[in-house]
Amino acid sequence: MKRTVARPENAHQAALLRLLRERARSRAELGDVTALSRSRLNLELDRLVELRLVEQAGLAASRGGRRSGLVRLSGDLRFAGIDIGATSIDVVVTDGELEILGHLSERCDVRDGPVVVLDQAMEMIAKLGEQGMFTQLYGAGIGIPGPVSFREGVPVAPPIMPGWDRYPVREAVGQALGCPAVVDNDVNIMALGELHSGLARQVDDFLLVKIGTGIGCGIVVDGKIYRGVSGSAGDIGHIRVDDQGPVCACGNIGCLEAYFGGTALAREATAIAGRSVHLGRRLDQTGTLTAEDVATAAEMGDAEAVRLIRDGGRRVGTVLAGLVSFFNPGLVIIAGGVAQLGHVLLAEIRSVVYRRSLPLATGNLPIVLSELGPDAGVVGAARLSSDHVFSAPR
Repeated sequence: MKRTVARPENAHQAALLRLLRERARSRAELGDVTALSRSRLNLELDRLVELRLVEQAGLAASRGGRRSGLVRLSGDLRFAGIDIGATSIDVVVTDGELEILGHLSERCDVRDGPVVVLDQAMEMIAKLGEQGMFTQLYGAGIGIPGPVSFREGVPVAPPIMPGWDRYPVREAVGQALGCPAVVDNDVNIMALGELHSGLARQVDDFLLVKIGTGIGCGIVVDGKIYRGVSGSAGDIGHIRVDDQGPVCACGNIGCLEAYFGGTALAREATAIAGRSVHLGRRLDQTGTLTAEDVATAAEMGDAEAVRLIRDGGRRVGTVLAGLVSFFNPGLVIIAGGVAQLGHVLLAEIRSVVYRRSLPLATGNLPIVLSELGPDAGVVGAARLSSDHVFSAPR
């Protein structure tokens, strides 16, 4: 049963909570930033203290006169971040400032269906609770590897997630954890993670390209996720790159994802294993190959593995070049499991984008690998949740 969770009562309180999510601040500093009158500011802060969303934190350093009181988010605030991938689940519990207090990761198969996978995620959150990470959650954010109707909180015809179509993920998680829940696709929550604590902290307009089992793109405009009318913005993995290409999981022909998602890379590596000493040996040992095997072989100088990576990077770069000319971002971040192929992949993507995009769009455009790794998705999911909780009532 869902417990009552305190929420801001108006837009001023919501704005103050978001400012305090960054760090503790003095009342005087908050007055400068928000342009609220001193009496109104103190009224709103005192109410947030009554709601146990904010607490006093001593006195700030003097600015030349009487020292102002320091305030911060309540030490009791806890948010859960859940990042469900095609083959793994990561969960975290954070404090109000989204610092990770506990992090668990387990293997899973998203094809087992929503009941099995969400039960596993809830058990992982329960383990963190048993370790003393929280007594009450104020919110939970969930990322899943497929298209999401953000408004309804449900997946919509996800290609690699049989049994998940229209499943009430938001409702199921909210009821299980007893707190407000919000659901988005995994690429969007990774972009939020980068916005909060990654390379995009000072960038308002950027693209995050996730190359994992599938390929997607998080679009951030003016510091906010752009989802499109129905929530499918950024689904670049299903842009056609070859009319005669392989069949994609979505049922179409020649999609980018069919050439260079993790599944496609494993398939291609198996097909050329006979020409590669390293991949051939690995295939004989395990019976299967993965994107990680390709990365290992490339690090050892295997020419066939390097060729696979460059071919994939060239296709990703071709699609990305069009996006860069169209969107003109200030930063492009490459993330996801296949992005661990590293600088061979990054160099190929950069080469194609810088060569094919408009010079005005690429003149000062960094294209970089994510530094957050598996933390990007879970921190972004917690950020999504806190954005929801720290929002003004409608």
